[in-house]
Amino acid sequence: MTVVEQLLAPAQRDMIRDELLRSLCKLERSLKASGEAARPRDLEQDTVGRLSRIEALQNAGFTKKLEAREQAQLEQIVAALHRLEEGSYGSCNGCGAPIPFERLSIFPETLACSTCTRGG
Repeated sequence: MTVVEQLLAPAQRDMIRDELLRSLCKLERSLKASGEAARPRDLEQDTVGRLSRIEALQNAGFTKKLEAREQAQLEQIVAALHRLEEGSYGSCNGCGAPIPFERLSIFPETLACSTCTRGG
C-alpha cells in the first residue's frame, strides 16, 4: 500500500487531484494571457511621451515577475500531481509525518506539514 493510499480515502484523493487539475488549467490560461500581454511592442506607437514609456516598461517588468511566480506555482502543481500518481503524496518532506487532509485540501501542492513549514 502506498503512502497516499494509507493517508487518504479514494474520495479525498479524487478531490485533491481535481483541485490540482483546476489550478493547473487556471495557471496555464493565465500564463498564456500574460505571455501575450508581455510581447514586445513598439513603444512609440503605444505610448505618448517619456512617462508613458516608463510606465509601459514598469508594467512589462511586473508582468515578467508575475509570470515567473505563476510558472513556479505551475511546476509545484505538476510535481504534486506526479507524487499523487506515484503514491508518495501526503508525506512531509521535512519530518516524514503524514500531512493532514485538512492542510492538503487548502494547500494541495504543499511538501511539508505545518510544523516543518513554520521551521519547527
